[in-house]
Amino acid sequence: MKQNSIIRVENLSIGYENKIIMKDLSFDIPKGDIFIIMGGSGCGKSTLLRTLTGLIPALNGQIRIHDTDFIKAGRKEKLEIMKRSGILYQGGALFSSMTLAENVALPLQQYTSYSQDKINQIVSFKLALVGLAGYETYYPSEISGGMRKRAGLARALALDPEIVYFDEPSAGLDPISSKNLDDLILQINATLGTTIIVVTHELPSIFAIGKNSIFLDKTVQTISAKGNPNELLKNPPNRQVYEFLTRGVNHEKRTK
Repeated sequence: MKQNSIIRVENLSIGYENKIIMKDLSFDIPKGDIFIIMGGSGCGKSTLLRTLTGLIPALNGQIRIHDTDFIKAGRKEKLEIMKRSGILYQGGALFSSMTLAENVALPLQQYTSYSQDKINQIVSFKLALVGLAGYETYYPSEISGGMRKRAGLARALALDPEIVYFDEPSAGLDPISSKNLDDLILQINATLGTTIIVVTHELPSIFAIGKNSIFLDKTVQTISAKGNPNELLKNPPNRQVYEFLTRGVNHEKRTK
């Protein structure tokens, strides 16, 4: 494992039961990176994310996280690794019957022995971090889609994870809300040093935040490109990557 890598994947095959979606996946994710998993619809992006987070088993290969073989790790070891990671699901996945504060407090109540006062302090801080100070008592139905995503991010950050996974964070958001979320991701990465892994097919987000990336190619059922997305745009290694990165008419890197 490279010295600065927080995750190393080797010869990984992913899918469901006997159906292989992607095979021979090998890549490293440096600590503190913003790493993009990109590719067309149905290529296995979300399946890879679910495999990396332990939600579904790998079909073959190795995933090392924090120098631990995640696939072969026991239940206790996996739980410790998962506690050091956060996930922002597509819709935010907030509990509708709970306030934002109650949603963010949930992992703290489950996995720490903090007093309620301490939990309340952390919850207020995390909500302020994502621009939701003063919204503690609001329910998910009372706020916009972009705000729900940010509340979901506050919950993902509750345990101060080293890694945060994002599954299509821009899905369902208007361009302004999407850009605001991209800016928030950049801010969290810069200020907290959090390693961020993003599954997305949205070009503005890919070019705005991606430091490194892999391209999952359905035509060969494996990775056909690696590197900084903006560099891949300048020098696409194959036609599939070129066509993916040149969709639409305007591909200029979006500025903050």
